[in-house]
Amino acid sequence: MISKKYQPLAYAFFMALLMSCFMSLVISVFNEGLAENVLSIWMKAWGFAFLVAFPTVTLVSPLVSKFVAILMTRG
Repeated sequence: MISKKYQPLAYAFFMALLMSCFMSLVISVFNEGLAENVLSIWMKAWGFAFLVAFPTVTLVSPLVSKFVAILMTRG
């Protein structure tokens, strides 16, 4: 198994993987419709989206956690 110290990185990886998967599918179908080549368009979009999403989630996740913690203490 993987050490607990890598939990934030594993979280970011899987969050980016799943979010980029679903978002790239929705956007590909929205832009192209259910065309014959929508699967190849989606796979290309997903690869690019994940390359952007993973570092973004890695950098933004700690900030979001702090922001949520602030909101929860003020509520």
